[in-house]
Amino acid sequence: MSAAEILQLPLRERLLIMEAIWEDLRERAETCAISQETKDLLELRRARVESGEAKMLDWDSVKHSIGRS
Repeated sequence: MSAAEILQLPLRERLLIMEAIWEDLRERAETCAISQETKDLLELRRARVESGEAKMLDWDSVKHSIGRS
């Protein structure tokens, strides 16, 4: 099924497809290798949040701040 065909489906069917894809990706993510460089970057970011040097924002906050100065 092509992306164009999927876009023609009713919303409910597209949501079901999306959920199935996310579930599959979530399961596969556990088996994907993560480079040491990526692990180090994530650990650095985690440490910055824990020390108070940085803060974590939820997606809604980020989304609403984009384009605002």
